[in-house]
Amino acid sequence: MELKTKIHAEEGTQDLTITREFELPVELLFKAHTEPEIVEQWMGTKVMKLEAQKHGGWHFVTSDNKGNPVFQANGVFHEFITNEKIVRTFEMENAPMGVQLEFFEFKPLTEDTSKLIMHIVYQSAEARNMQLKMPFAKGLNMAHDRLQDVVTKLKQA
Repeated sequence: MELKTKIHAEEGTQDLTITREFELPVELLFKAHTEPEIVEQWMGTKVMKLEAQKHGGWHFVTSDNKGNPVFQANGVFHEFITNEKIVRTFEMENAPMGVQLEFFEFKPLTEDTSKLIMHIVYQSAEARNMQLKMPFAKGLNMAHDRLQDVVTKLKQA
């Protein structure tokens, strides 16, 4: 099955571009990235902090069945334009990739469809390649599929 989330990574560069079209209005796609209750549902993580504003911080934690953290990530919002753009840092704790700079663009296609364009800049090409060696593409596709499902159900409620 073809992955709906597309990842473009040029050889030798320290960045990548991710695109995905959603059957959601741009306002709902944006909310899915900024409202803690929705983020938790599609990301499968606990939102410890999500200050969706310029200079606001965020912190996500995923734990195992015993409550031990297995994934933690955090960062700061640097630019925040409702329904259009988010610029933030992303740092995964206990991971060798270092801090990333992420640019999210939210584009309306029609009244009921939208496109997410993510541009991620890593500290080095090596750090980016480490990320790509993980099951990154599959995991991101699964998360985006859940985002589509979760927000579609919210839209219908």
